Amino acid sequence: MGSDLLLPTVRFFHLLAAAVWTGGMLTLAVLVVALRKAGAQREQLQAAARMFARVSWTAMAIAIGTGLGQVVLMRLPWGYGRLHVKIGLVALAVIIAAVHQLTAKRTSAGVRGAIQGVLLLVSLGIFAAAVALGS
Repeated sequence: MGSDLLLPTVRFFHLLAAAVWTGGMLTLAVLVVALRKAGAQREQLQAAARMFARVSWTAMAIAIGTGLGQVVLMRLPWGYGRLHVKIGLVALAVIIAAVHQLTAKRTSAGVRGAIQGVLLLVSLGIFAAAVALGS
């Protein structure tokens, strides 16, 4: 692949992975509410969450890898403040998601919902930071 196609290709997969991660969270949030109202059992909700985790962690890994690749390909300085904000928010999202996944079996639905809400807000912050990188 020519170098002139590499950056757009990496950017495409980065945006696709970010859309899967954040879009999946929005979809899962709506789905969980609908499943609860329909009388779904906890085991069914856990099965949906486990399947989403497989997809979301893969998407996050791709987003991180392609994000770092873009920094290199675009020759952005690692000391760039806006880049630090985005990297910090991504790290925060990974930490929150990991803590949520490790503690979900032991926490109440309210606590799980609050953690998911914070994670969604941080993920939207990542999108905002990405937009700021381009300006």
